[in-house]
Amino acid sequence: MEQFFEKFSSYAWGLPLVILLIGGGLYLLVLSKFLPFRYIGHAIQVLRGKYDDPDDPGQISHFKALSTALSSTIGMGNIAGVAVAISIGGPGAMFWMWVSAVVGMSTKFFTSTLAIMFRGKDSAGVLQGGPMYFIVEGLGKSWKPLAIMFSFFGMIGVLPVVNVNQLTQAINDIVLIPNGVAVGFKTNVVIAFILVISTSIVIIGGLKSISSVASKMVPTMVILYFILVLIILIANYEVVPKYFLMIFTDAFAADNFKGDPFLGGLFGALVLLGIRRGAFSNEAGIGTAPMAHGAAKTDEPVREGLVAMLGPAIDTLVVCSLTALAILVTGVWETTSNNGVSLTASAFEATMPVYGKYLLMVCVLIFSVSSLFSYSYYGTKCLSFLIGDDKKHYFNYFYILSIIIAVMTPFSMMLNLIDGVFALMAIPTMVSTLILAPKVIVEFKKYKAKIN
Repeated sequence: MEQFFEKFSSYAWGLPLVILLIGGGLYLLVLSKFLPFRYIGHAIQVLRGKYDDPDDPGQISHFKALSTALSSTIGMGNIAGVAVAISIGGPGAMFWMWVSAVVGMSTKFFTSTLAIMFRGKDSAGVLQGGPMYFIVEGLGKSWKPLAIMFSFFGMIGVLPVVNVNQLTQAINDIVLIPNGVAVGFKTNVVIAFILVISTSIVIIGGLKSISSVASKMVPTMVILYFILVLIILIANYEVVPKYFLMIFTDAFAADNFKGDPFLGGLFGALVLLGIRRGAFSNEAGIGTAPMAHGAAKTDEPVREGLVAMLGPAIDTLVVCSLTALAILVTGVWETTSNNGVSLTASAFEATMPVYGKYLLMVCVLIFSVSSLFSYSYYGTKCLSFLIGDDKKHYFNYFYILSIIIAVMTPFSMMLNLIDGVFALMAIPTMVSTLILAPKVIVEFKKYKAKIN
């Protein structure tokens, strides 16, 4: 099974997908004349609620929509995913994660604008947004197979298996083993049971419950994580410039690529690694975030697109960079064989020997649990589109079962499964976005005329 998922992920992440995701994102960036970077100030004003109108169509505020989207993207991809990228590809992998984020800001602007422009009604008559709706509403009924493809793979792609797997590893490595507890099947079952109960309580409340919890947890966890990494950087301030520079120099020195000897020296393998980990972390072009942003209370599609584009900046340019620098400046990426969350824990322990790993454990817990809530919402939206709103709750049973399976399964297997499925979700999302992009530009010109 491990070999099967590894091959599946490798085939899915071939050159055609990289061209579609990064090439498509660059095309959108040029088409919009680098709009995401010109309107960051305005996006922040929208996020702060300056233009909120409670009478606008939709279910949640701009801030709650971004918080819900971020609670799924700021997860183990930022702690474990970055660690995987550096342990395999060295510091240079982070540069290509940055590239994916910059391009991803443009992609998220377009996909989330489309999510509001072409909202559709579910079988219960409730206004919904997301790739499956903008494919059918924007491109027409003949494109429905593409929407079905997104929804089907979306139900698998949003399973929280990587988050749960790495949370379990963190609890075992940071809390249980150092305190003399023998870890195994029984302890894993207890962890799974606690996660199932806490997740069920929140997801039963639906989107409003999820967005309310997420809007409180997301800002708190980002600030806490920022403070902790700042302590690590201050403690190792003399080597920070060296490693920051190394991110740029090693990005083009593929000989530093560690891992499969066949890939050693292949520049393309390093680029692909960074882009894969970047996509896993910020999910730009995958299609998950437009499902949250599509529920925002607004009648201005461009406004929601501008708020959405802040996601990759916060997720990858800020949070992932913090993790990368913590791992690099402490030197643990060269001195330990740890991977995933355990490598990040080693970095925290190196600077804060007694309490560092426990503080990281708090961040891991908040990052992981907040992701569990948002992903369940995405899955129910996908199932609702396929078989009707009245049956969407069946997804939650499948979701809870996946939590139990993830606790017992190897990390690499879970990572390859989600990587591969994300690739298959990106195909319908990016193809439809590229076709509909000119309509977004027309909409933006109308919006620009209104605010000037």
